[in-house]
Amino acid sequence: MEAVGTPQTFELCTRLVRPGGRVANIGVHGKPATLHLEDLWIRNVTLTTGLVDTYSTPRLLDMLVAGQLDSAHMVTHRFALEQIAEAYDVFAGAAETGALKVVLTR
Repeated sequence: MEAVGTPQTFELCTRLVRPGGRVANIGVHGKPATLHLEDLWIRNVTLTTGLVDTYSTPRLLDMLVAGQLDSAHMVTHRFALEQIAEAYDVFAGAAETGALKVVLTR
C-alpha cells in the first residue's frame, strides 16, 4: 500500500512488490510519479488507485480497540483540537513534514 503520496514512496512500492503482487495506491499525490511499465509488466504486477473505502473501517476500529492492531508507530504528530488548522497544514504537507498519521486530542 502506498499511502504517503510522494513520487519516492510510489516508486519504492513498485520496486519492492513481488512478482504477481499488488500495489494499492491510496496516497494523495500532488506531483507526478514515474510508472515503470517496462519493469512491472513482466512481473505481472497489479496496480490499483483510488480513495480509501470505508468497507473495512469498522473491523479495523474493532481490532484497534481490542489491542490487535498497534497503530502507535504510525502516529508522527499530535495536536490539541484547538490546533486543527495547524494539524491540517502539517498533514497536507506530508512530503515536507514527514507526517504519516496526525492525531487530534481534546
